[in-house]
Amino acid sequence: MSEELTPTQEAPSSFFWGNVSALGATAIELVVGARELYSVFVRTLYYVVRGRREKGVLLRQMYEIGNKSVFFLTVTMGALGMILVYQAGLQAARVVPDYQMLGATYLQLLIRDLAASLGSLMLATRVGAGIAAEIGSMVVTEQVDALRMCAADPIDFLIVPRFLASMIMTTVLVIWAGFVAFLAGAATAYFAFDVMPQTFFNARMVTSADFATGFAKCIAYGAAIPIVSGYCGLSTFGGSEGVGWATTRAVVNTSLAIIILNFFISSASFVIFAG
Repeated sequence: MSEELTPTQEAPSSFFWGNVSALGATAIELVVGARELYSVFVRTLYYVVRGRREKGVLLRQMYEIGNKSVFFLTVTMGALGMILVYQAGLQAARVVPDYQMLGATYLQLLIRDLAASLGSLMLATRVGAGIAAEIGSMVVTEQVDALRMCAADPIDFLIVPRFLASMIMTTVLVIWAGFVAFLAGAATAYFAFDVMPQTFFNARMVTSADFATGFAKCIAYGAAIPIVSGYCGLSTFGGSEGVGWATTRAVVNTSLAIIILNFFISSASFVIFAG
């Protein structure tokens, strides 16, 4: 006769299979989400070439994404620039108290990675959340359904203008943010470590590969923010509460996309320019 399992013996088994089921459901959800996100990206590229162009929409989105983010990005990157240089100076003092290459190293890191990555992460919190909230509100109020009933694709009318504006203004804002961060770092180095500006303003370590890598990151991050945020907005459901969840998802997923893109672009840059 087969022995029956006691409740104590059944508990570990049910706990294990419950976790496996939850893990499988999460994996399936990620695969489906990635496929839909890829579809949004492909359709966006299609409508960039073949879509309609409403007069003034692109300029309005450039203003919303760029002009309204200048103050926020200036303050944030200025503070981060001071912190980075101050911490780098403290570490240099512990090893070799020589600050001649502090500015050159900092400038190379800014151009190659820090300005684009940190600036885009800041933009993801403001621009990404705004795009998701705006499109999500249109979804729950059935404005997106009205567009579809008029034979208009929401990707063409809602995401494409934000896509183009984001790529342009992200590049412009990153250049400005890098400039602010470098000046803030120079001021910190002067007042904290007595590093003269003519010593700190040193570009001997910067190469064309650094500029190419930084520019590629600006374009990639600028494209990722509206695509991911727009997808989160279009997949909104459940009324005003769903808009809040879509906004949260947009910030988290956009930040994650920027980090993943940073890894792949940095790796590709190393392979291309180091070889």
